[in-house]
Amino acid sequence: MNYASCGKSGLKLPQISLGLWHNFGFVNNLLEAEKMIKHAYDSGVCHFDLANNYGPPPGSAETNFGRILKSNLASHRDKIIVSSKAGHLMWDGPYGDGSSRKQIMASIDQSLTRTGLDYFDIFYSHRYDSETPIEETMQALVDIVRQGKALYVGLSKYPPELAQKAMDYLRDRDTPCLIFQDKYSMFNRKPEEEIFPLVDKNGSGFIGFSPLAQGLLTDKYLKGIPVESRAADKSGFLQKEQVTIELVDKVRSLNEMATNRGQTMAQMAVAWTLRDKRVTSVIVGARNLEQLKMNLESLNNLNFSEEELTIIDDILDGAIL
Repeated sequence: MNYASCGKSGLKLPQISLGLWHNFGFVNNLLEAEKMIKHAYDSGVCHFDLANNYGPPPGSAETNFGRILKSNLASHRDKIIVSSKAGHLMWDGPYGDGSSRKQIMASIDQSLTRTGLDYFDIFYSHRYDSETPIEETMQALVDIVRQGKALYVGLSKYPPELAQKAMDYLRDRDTPCLIFQDKYSMFNRKPEEEIFPLVDKNGSGFIGFSPLAQGLLTDKYLKGIPVESRAADKSGFLQKEQVTIELVDKVRSLNEMATNRGQTMAQMAVAWTLRDKRVTSVIVGARNLEQLKMNLESLNNLNFSEEELTIIDDILDGAIL
């Protein structure tokens, strides 16, 4: 595992981080989750990415992670980076959603209780909330650090102009934005134009999530939509109608290139997101230990020739998910 400095801070993150969004809640196999976390740590993945609403159900990923950490890795706490977030719907009532001080302060206390931790290494504002003054949200993050509940703070999915305003507020109060988290993949390259210049300017790191575009950048959909896939789930983030013939044709061409590189399509997609030095880390998810192992093997071939990058750009031309 290689580690990259997070912006201009002294903190380093592994090039691949493990996200606990979909597959670590109460409805999932706890034994399999334990195997994945232990294998990730043994492979050098020391950063685990959570949020208050991860599960399902919401909160259960934090609870399960806390149990696994306590029973397997408690003595390694100082070697582990744990991040969590607040901002999306978590509980009923007027204070269970959004980015008010009330919601964020209550949420981090609940998250610390669920995980059994004394502090988070990184705590994010999970999204911009137009109903809350940005100063209120940022001051809550500043106070979280001053109270010792988090070592660093970050932003997730903020519009660029509002992210700059938030970063200015944080920096002026000696709590600089450590890192910006956003969706990034071959089919979502918006961060290259909107966010990379921003983190460069502000000395922050960047961490991408959904590098496989919810599974579309794998060989899973080359022969149709499998019954057990996310696209087949009406409540999933990847909808059936998004799996277009045009996108699948592009994946088919990319898959041929991956084969020539000695990688799976998924491995090449992860490696591609790490080609830019402004990307500190990329968050991968996995349904089982085998998937995680395959994702980690992306690190065996991170180099792309200029010719390969040009061909990939030509293939991706106009591709937006």
